[in-house]
This record gives sequence, C-alpha cells and structure tokens, in this order.
Amino acid sequence: MRTSLLFVSTGCKAVRSLTKIPIFSPITALSRHQRIAVLRSSTTHSCEDYKIYYITTPIFYVNASPHLGHLYSAVIADCVHRYKLLQGFNSKFATGTDEHGLKIQQAAEASGKDPLTFCTDVSERYKHLFNSCDISYTDYIRTTEQRHREVVKHFWSVLVDKGLIYKGSYEGWYSTQDESFLTESQVADALDSSGKKIKVSLESGHKVEWMTEENYMFRLSAFRSQLLEWLRGNPHAIQPERFYHAVLQWLQEDLPDLSVSRQRSRLQWGVPVPADAEQTIYVWLDALVNYLTVAGYPDNHSKWWNMAHHIVGKDILKFHAIYWPAFLLGAGLPLPQAIYVHSHWTVGGKKMSKSLGNVVDPLERSQTFTTDGMRYFLLRQGVPDSDCDYTDNKVIKLLNAELADSLGGLLNRCTAPALNPAQVYPSFCPRCFPSKQGGRAVVEDHHMLEAVRNLQAAVEQHYESMHVYKALEAIAACVRKTNGFVQRHAPWKLDRRDVEDQRWLDTIIHVSLECLRIYGTLLQPVVPQISNKLLSRLGVRPGERRWADVNFLPRYRGMDCPFEGRALGPDSGVLFSRLESQNLDKRKHKIK
Repeated sequence: MRTSLLFVSTGCKAVRSLTKIPIFSPITALSRHQRIAVLRSSTTHSCEDYKIYYITTPIFYVNASPHLGHLYSAVIADCVHRYKLLQGFNSKFATGTDEHGLKIQQAAEASGKDPLTFCTDVSERYKHLFNSCDISYTDYIRTTEQRHREVVKHFWSVLVDKGLIYKGSYEGWYSTQDESFLTESQVADALDSSGKKIKVSLESGHKVEWMTEENYMFRLSAFRSQLLEWLRGNPHAIQPERFYHAVLQWLQEDLPDLSVSRQRSRLQWGVPVPADAEQTIYVWLDALVNYLTVAGYPDNHSKWWNMAHHIVGKDILKFHAIYWPAFLLGAGLPLPQAIYVHSHWTVGGKKMSKSLGNVVDPLERSQTFTTDGMRYFLLRQGVPDSDCDYTDNKVIKLLNAELADSLGGLLNRCTAPALNPAQVYPSFCPRCFPSKQGGRAVVEDHHMLEAVRNLQAAVEQHYESMHVYKALEAIAACVRKTNGFVQRHAPWKLDRRDVEDQRWLDTIIHVSLECLRIYGTLLQPVVPQISNKLLSRLGVRPGERRWADVNFLPRYRGMDCPFEGRALGPDSGVLFSRLESQNLDKRKHKIK
C-alpha cells in the first residue's frame, strides 16, 4: 500500500503533501483522516492563523427558560473572548439555542404552540439575558435556521459517503429528558412520585424507556483507539484535568455504535435524513454541528475551525469529548483545540429545580446586583473542578468587600479632591521611591510593586486556562496590598507646604493610580462597565487599554510615563455602590 506523507516546517509556512490512496474500507479511511486531523489541529498553523481565535458556549436547549448555569457558561466564554480581543486577536464568539428533538416537540404540544413559535419565544429569552449581561457574542445561532439545516444535511452525507452510517436496528434504553441513548450499566431501578418502579439514568436521574426501532447507526465503535490516541497525545485537550481522566476512563469500556436517527413517526421536529423521509437526524448530531455552521463549513471553515475552543458543562461532556470528536474524525476534520469543562451551581447543596422552588433567575439577580456584579461573582466564585453553591448573601458579601470597599475605596481615596486637588495624574519622584532600597519607601512597598509587576503574567496564565477565579483572586490580593500601601503612608497626614512631603504625596498617588490602571485593564474581560468607569476616571483613553499597554510604573524604571501630568477624567460617582441585604428581604422565600 502506498503511504501518505506529511511535511511540517518549523517556520510559519507548512507544506502538506499527501499522496492519494484508495480507501478500501471505513476503518482504513478513519485511520487516515484521524492522523491528518490531529496533526493539523495540534502542530501546524500558518502566520495568518496565529491571531485567530474561536470560542463557543454550548447551544442551550429551549425546553425551559435560562438559569444561572447557562449564564455562567456564557460569561466564561465572553470573558475569554474579550481577553483575546484585548490581545489583538480576531476572535469569533458563538452561542445560541438548540431547538430540535422529542423533548421540544412534547413541550410545544403541552404549551399549545407550534414548535417554531415555542422555540422562538424561549430563544428570545436567552438572547435578552445575554444582551442584558453584556455577553458580546459575534454569532447567535439557532438550529432551526436554514443555514444550519443545510450544513447538517451536508455533514450527514459526508459520513454516509465514508461508509460510517448504516441502516440498523436499535434496541436499548433512551432518555427523552437527556436526548441520550444509554447502556444497561448506565441505568438503575427507582420509584416515581406515585411509587411505581421505573428505570432512570445513573448520571442525570431522569426516567428512561426501552426503545426498539429501525434507524441509522454511526460506527462509533471504530473510533475508540483513535480517541484514546488523540487524548494521550494531547493531555490538555480536555480541561480541567479531572475531566480529562474521566473521559479516558469512559474509553476503557467498549463503545457501541450510536443510533443517529429516530423514526419520523415518533419525531417530526428535526432535520430529515437526506434521501429517507421516514427518519429524523438525532438531535445531538444536529446540535453539535452548529459549531461548524458558525465557522463557515463546508466551504470557508478552516480559518476558524483550526482554532476552535469549546466551553461545556460537565453534564454534556460525553457528547463533546467522545461523540463529537468521533464525528469530526469520521468527516476528516480537525479536532477542537481544547474542551473546557465547568461544574454546576447548586442552592443549599441541592440541584436547582422548579419542584424545590430554588431556581435562581439570572436576569432578576443581574438587575439586583448589577450586570458586572453578577459577572464578577460567577467568575470569582465559580470553580470549574467542583460544584459551587449560590446564596444572595454570598453575592452581597463578596461584591461589597472586593468591588465597593477594596477597589472602589482605593479609587475614591486617590482621586478625592482632598488628596488630589489638581485632579491630575501626579508626578513620580525617583528620590522618594528609588528602584533600590532607600528614600521614603519601605521594604513592603517594593514587595507590593513586585506583586503588581508580576500580576499581568499570572492573570494571563489563568485566563488562558479558564481558571478566571484564580486571576480574580490574584487581582484582589494586589488591590489589598495597594490599599495597605496607602494606609501605611497616610498621605492625608502629610504637609503640602513642605516640598518633600508634597513630592512624596504625589508619588504615593502616582503609584496608586498606576496600580489602579493595571487592575482596570486586567479586569476588562470580567467587569467591562466597572473597568471602563475606572479607566475613564484615571484619564486612560480607549486606545490605551489593550493588553500590550499595561507597562506598569515606567517611572520606577527610569522611563517616561504617558499619563504623568494628565488631567483625570470626570468624576461619575462611586465605582460600585454597596449592597444592603435588607433590600432583598422581600425575596427571601425564593432563596434560602
């Protein structure tokens, strides 16, 4: 057999030379496409691709209104998108709604609406929430759109042409709630509310039913070794690490072929199988392809698809880390650069549910605590590795401490007319605060400067790994150090009539404003409105807020500072107003 060769250069240009080989069987084709796809996605990108980034949330199922977890997914992705833009990337950010499937069909019937009207109503709620919370998506996709339906049909046909889809008979358990097929080991006995014995999914707890029907099957079983090879060769493909190991563990078991269609008599609300009007394409295959639709598949997708990154909740990890890569390998497409997984939000340690009356309305809370307040709380308290518990009091305590008192208090002190009557970015005196020990600065002051100087690199590392809470932890620690610096030297006690005291006072304010400028710049992806207010107050212009503009305290290193002597911006009031818990008493019955 003739072999295919791949030549990769160490520079920006990569030359791929692949000799054509006959495809004798689906397995031969899989091996070839898998190797090409993995190499393309992990080793070679042209210079033109270097500043391209593509980030996605899951598309959200429209069987119910959005909850806190949906907003959390969107805020994580939005934060990363904004961060990449600050770095000068051409970033695409996609979100949207998943609108096909049996569950939607049943929900629409129960509401007395036709399916499309039902889907549109709920999809608009998601869009309204995201717009209200400054989610700066560049593409909002709905699976009912014609552009997507055409891509799904094309993708299906590619898999058929490669011999990866065949007509067969499926017999096994199916969860309508999860739109998921399950093996015997994935279900357990349980009792419903009336005491009747039922079978439920071990993972979700939802009821499952035995299903026997003729439909189309995808040769998932052929991909187990390729998926293992991909993951073992790309240990950061799924993050955090615990989820990477969970997927490896799943792949230790056999992968049965996957049913990828339903009989049209049972499921009418979906994309029909091409050339077979009696079958409807499985909702998860339909939904996952949305990422390709937004990227421009099948003709203009490479630019974006080579840089794809997914944000997903842990409950849909299997679909994204096993089914989706297998579909992509089968179609000869590169795999995502990374799949970032986050855990869930609970209330009182329990999953949110209507029956328990503990569902948190994200729109209502963002109106109460402000958009930036909710964004900050979710990203500061949300830990991807483990579930996080929500209470209103946690929100109030955190936002008051870190946004109102610490960050807002520091800004108020340094821009108050009592300390800064000229309302300018004052001068820095190298004699008062030399780069070496001496002057009026003490050892702790130099330690504070070192922490702030290293902050950008630490924040960048945490943003890149989607551990935003660690970035915010680091920023909050530096804000406390800067407040300590101001408190330690008490500039309000200095005598302005003394020239040396005045120089030292100006230096204290200059250093503090430089720290605030860094915090405001680094916080832009998390709290865009607060950051804009802070930077505008400091007189930092829109074109001076990029990641490359950080350049902390150049005067300390003997360089010019472009802000020195510049007038501050107008005072637009407190940075973040303190929240009072008594204002929430009227809603205490909703959240305990």
